[in-house]
Amino acid sequence: MFDLVALRAAVAAHGRVVRVVIAAVLGSSPREVGASMLVWPGGSAGTIGGGALEWEATQRALAMLPEGGHRLDHEALGPRLGQCCGGSVTVLTEVHDATTLPALEGETVIARAVDGRPMPLAVKRLLAKARGEGVAPEPALVQGWMIEPVAQPTRQLWIWGAGHVGRALVSVFTPLPDFAVTWIDVAADRFPPLVPEGVRAIPAADPAVLADHAPREAEHLILTYSHALDLELCHRLLLRGFAGCGLIGSATKWARFRGRLAALGHSPQAISQIVCPIGDRTLGKHPQAIALGVGVALIKGGLQRRSETETRDAV
Repeated sequence: MFDLVALRAAVAAHGRVVRVVIAAVLGSSPREVGASMLVWPGGSAGTIGGGALEWEATQRALAMLPEGGHRLDHEALGPRLGQCCGGSVTVLTEVHDATTLPALEGETVIARAVDGRPMPLAVKRLLAKARGEGVAPEPALVQGWMIEPVAQPTRQLWIWGAGHVGRALVSVFTPLPDFAVTWIDVAADRFPPLVPEGVRAIPAADPAVLADHAPREAEHLILTYSHALDLELCHRLLLRGFAGCGLIGSATKWARFRGRLAALGHSPQAISQIVCPIGDRTLGKHPQAIALGVGVALIKGGLQRRSETETRDAV
């Protein structure tokens, strides 16, 4: 996937950056076609995998920065770079700055020639299918043209609370292109000074009112500073509807919440849609460990209910 948001942010921060992408693979390789990284003087983001491969790609990228342009390199991982993968990769390196971004904006598929030849019929057909039927092509080097779908979030994740666990969750989910993160707390000073690029941070004096308008296809993680607010959010979201909902807490907290939600008129079946506790107890209770457990659960498909035995000792 072509992460246009990350490229735009890097250009804004560094002026000129180089994007390095795996364009083709033959045999075994450390990363797949479409894996990419951004390089600028003194830093980088992302990875194309493989120590020697990435080091050489970074040096080429830095050498290209002053003049700009693009180049295609074919690397035999074993014979030349001494990597044990044994296959070969084709690496496309492109320099971007504020003058190149406008041509990319608004596109759902980015296709460009890497050897100067006219657009072949095979590429035209892929683009027509993407634009006419919404079928995104896989990243590929096709007859001298590199084709990549633009990364588009497919899941909306609402994180309620900007405390330690909330911040850890945002750090886990922000780099994942499938998730569009909305972050809510009661005041602007509850958020860190720098909110990650692409995260929509909303200070709301009464977050429960905001819950009444949340998209019904959103997934929610509730972990505010207040048990009363947590309960009200659970209540409002059960009334609103959601794709998934997780609540931080202990088995004791959840037992009390079940009783209070039932008293508010929610059926046991409806209440069981909320997963509590969240995280993986085998990873521990450190905020980052909780975030990793939640991240694995969501990446695998969604929050799942646990057995009573698992729940008893969880976070």
